[in-house]
Amino acid sequence: MKKIAALIPARGGSKGVPHKNIRKLCGYPLILYSIAACKFCEDIDDIFISTDDREIADVAEKYGAKVPFLRPQKYAGDKSTDYQYLKHFFSKIDVGEVALVRPTTPLRNPVVLGGFIKKYFKIKKQITSLRSMHELSESPYKFFKINDEGFCEGFFEDYEGIKDYTNLPRQVFPKTYHPNGYVDIIKKEAINAGKTYGDKIYPAITECVTEIDTLYELKIIENELKISGNLLIDLLQYSGKELIIA
Repeated sequence: MKKIAALIPARGGSKGVPHKNIRKLCGYPLILYSIAACKFCEDIDDIFISTDDREIADVAEKYGAKVPFLRPQKYAGDKSTDYQYLKHFFSKIDVGEVALVRPTTPLRNPVVLGGFIKKYFKIKKQITSLRSMHELSESPYKFFKINDEGFCEGFFEDYEGIKDYTNLPRQVFPKTYHPNGYVDIIKKEAINAGKTYGDKIYPAITECVTEIDTLYELKIIENELKISGNLLIDLLQYSGKELIIA
């Protein structure tokens, strides 16, 4: 079985939710959910953390992830790109690709995660990357921005020649998808070519998932866990895997 290394990006400067990546979610640090999903996934053989923050690094190492170096501050700002820290990572670690697992999407099924990795290896030669996403309930053609004069304005000039497209039924628009951080698989060769995902991105379609960028979203997931429970918490509590449970 082919396996892949996972990379969890976790910078320390979150503004929306301070110390977000190690903030407790139902008793566990947020980053642990992603570490656990990787540990329970049979298709992942190594887990690395890219962080600029020593406290995050300490928490991650406590749960068995590797932090062989800290990310330079210049790649950890609000406007820093994925490409920057990925290029830095590939310059330090000798792997051909990584499964990028974002801690802000904590609720993953390790079996589903493994299924996407298996799919990647089957079609690796035909694609430049794999990116997880879910279908949006509304099309961007139904969205508005506020223009400089303070009025609503659509994002596009028209839709198939129709200027008043925002009032069309949503069913007439093509399906659209939102990248959600469940897992992206990035190739070193794409990064070396100056691209992050390349031009042949395979869509790994997931169910709709909530990403944590605000306290409100954190509360949504916390309430969901309290009501419905979660596979990862069950595994953390009852599995023999070598994870330290705080």
